[in-house]
Parts: sequence; structure tokens; C-alpha cells
Amino acid sequence: MKGHGHLLQFSAMRVAVLFIDGVGIGRNDPDINPLSGRDHLLSWFQDAPPRSLPGAGQCFPVDTTFGIAGRPQSASNQTALLTGQPAPALIGRHVLGYPDAPLREILARHSLVKHLVDTGRTATFANCYPVAYLDALKLPRRPSASAPEFTLPPAALRRLKASASTLAFAAGGVPLRTLDDARAGLALPHDITGARARSRDLDVPTRTPDEAAEVFWRIAGEADFTFFEHYLADEAGHAQDFAAARDALDTFDAFARAVVARRPADARVLVCSDHGNVEDLSTRSHTLHPVPVLYFGPPAPELESLATVADVGRAVLRWWGGA
Repeated sequence: MKGHGHLLQFSAMRVAVLFIDGVGIGRNDPDINPLSGRDHLLSWFQDAPPRSLPGAGQCFPVDTTFGIAGRPQSASNQTALLTGQPAPALIGRHVLGYPDAPLREILARHSLVKHLVDTGRTATFANCYPVAYLDALKLPRRPSASAPEFTLPPAALRRLKASASTLAFAAGGVPLRTLDDARAGLALPHDITGARARSRDLDVPTRTPDEAAEVFWRIAGEADFTFFEHYLADEAGHAQDFAAARDALDTFDAFARAVVARRPADARVLVCSDHGNVEDLSTRSHTLHPVPVLYFGPPAPELESLATVADVGRAVLRWWGGA
């Protein structure tokens, strides 16, 4: 009975994932790496000793290539992360941008969100999206009293594609959050503070990273699994924009630190990426570098075996008895 009670306690832990696109472990070179000289949670380097993290946090470098030739890409590696399946190895290539048909099939069948929902757990995506975007892609969403924020012309509609993250939640039938939710303090824009969204004439509140962390845990208090996605670092990497990279990384770090500082005792927090990019602004391309997976929570010796980004998804499933 004692062991059974431990199992119940173990499986009752909530899991929160803060995902940041395009951050690898590069060289500690301030000329090319905007993480250099910054005491960020993600300031890990190939040529510097390991650092200590708050709250006895741990860092696990993991592979992003899956042994497949070419540079890791977002669609295939995010599919791996959100399913626990080695997606690039399964399809034999890296896929950039948005999932193609084979990746969509993997997400539909193996989404960890689908698995959690099918086994009676609850999952939620903390990000908000315009109603017009969600409806154009026919993605499930929460009710909204507001009219669509804009009308997409036919050419834009034809080009519009769903991301791996939205497809993973759609596979589990989880409604995505709208700008109404953001205004109600129940969702976050991908830029955390709302400044980027407001610059694009989207009506969302302006918040500090600390205030955004409060909103995040308000959302996470309703679910067993909560996911937040941030992709401005990857955009800055492709643009080789040092100022934009610093701004994105500074904001994400302040937010992640506040999330970790507020972590309830019954929650685990993972901070992870899908591939490298912004850590080497000498190139516009993704890198072959490993990425850091940060963990904050009770002892989890099973994380010592993390080898690829797919193992992040497998760890979540394992915590819920599914892998």
C-alpha cells in the first residue's frame, strides 16, 4: 500500500512546459551569441562549465538531429517533442515550418495531448490566437463573444497552415484560447508581454513578464498538462537581428524565472527548445547544436536518460503512465 500511495502521488503531479523555438547550446562568444554575457536560464555553452539553476533545477542537453542528414527543422522536431516519436527518423527527413501530411498523421495518432485526454487527464494550451486564424484553419476553439479580428483574403487562406502545437492540441479535441481569453486574464500572447500583438493591431493586454507568469499559473491551475509556446527567438535568429534576439531572450528569461519561482509543490516545469538557431547569429540557418532541456521539480532520475527532443514528450507520457 505504501508503494501504491507513492504511485498515486507521483502520477498526480501537474506538468508545465515552456517551449521556446530555436535556442541551442552554442559557444560563449558575445560577437555571435546573444546569450553570452547574460545570466539566463538558457545561458548554456559548449565552452563554459555547467551553471547552477534556481530551485535545484537541472539541465539536460539533448540531440536535435535524430541522425538524419541536414539541419533540424521546426515542423519535424516539434512533432517529435509533442508526440514522443522520433519524427525525423520515422519519415527520413527534416521538415521546416509547418507539418506536412506524414507529420500531421503522426500528430493525429500520437499527440501526447490526445493520449492524456484519452486517459482522463486534462491539457491546455496557454497561448491565445485570433478567432479569424483559428476558424480559417478549422481548429477547435473556446467560445468568443467578439467578431473575427480580420478577414483573410483568398490568397492568404490558401497559404495558411496549422503549426505542430495547434495540431497536437486539436488531436486531443482541446479548444484553443482566443483574444477574449487573453483579455480575461486566461491566455497569453506568444510574445508574453503583448507588445508584439498590439503592434499588429490585436487587442490584448500589456503585461510584464512577472504578471504573465501569474496568468500562466492561473491557466495551469485548471489542467494536468499546460503548454506555452514562444517563437520570437527563432525569428530573430533567421533575421540575424542581435537586438531583437536579446529582447526576445530577456523577456522569455524573466517570464520563465517568474514561472519557476511560482511553481506549486504539485507541479513539474520543463523549459525546452526544438533546435538551435539564435545562439549563432553568424548564420541565418538552424544549427546542429544540442538544445538544453531544463527541469524544475521533485527528483526525476528518469530524465538522466534524455537523448533527443522526442524524449521530452516521452518523459511527460511516462509521468502519466503512458510510455
